[in-house]
Amino acid sequence: MLPNVSRVAVLPNTSAPQPQRLIDLKQSAMTMKIDLEILDVRSAEDLSTAFAVASKSRVGAIMLIPDPTGIYFANMKQIIDLSIKHRIPVVGTTSAYANAGALMSYEPNEADLWRRAATYVDKILRGAKPADLPVEQPTKFELVINLKAAKQIGLTIPPNVLARADRVIK
Repeated sequence: MLPNVSRVAVLPNTSAPQPQRLIDLKQSAMTMKIDLEILDVRSAEDLSTAFAVASKSRVGAIMLIPDPTGIYFANMKQIIDLSIKHRIPVVGTTSAYANAGALMSYEPNEADLWRRAATYVDKILRGAKPADLPVEQPTKFELVINLKAAKQIGLTIPPNVLARADRVIK
């Protein structure tokens, strides 16, 4: 979607423990030859500063990672407004962000996760020991693209990318 992006900002809340997630992101960024800029956001007040720094650093996108404190979710409108103001695409971890005006979201398919959970509940109720059940990773993912957001920040989404989307918001 953004083939020329070489710098991406990530806004972790470092007050919430997630060191492995950041290590994994850094390794992925290095593999993809992307410069990862980590901008700490501990409160809603930090969002404006983070976007200003990201804009000054000329990042090509901002990626929101899951935040156990809920800062991003509670301040979704502010994030979207800052995205438009600074013309920086925002990628969210749930479709709620794309629905609210972020450029896109990419997440495990929630309905599939619930179906898989139901099979585990069934096995446990039939006598299986939870410790004996394998840990499963999501296998179905959902890509949501928001064309209105793309227009507001001046992006054109290539048709081949739109064709891959599970849902397009117009």
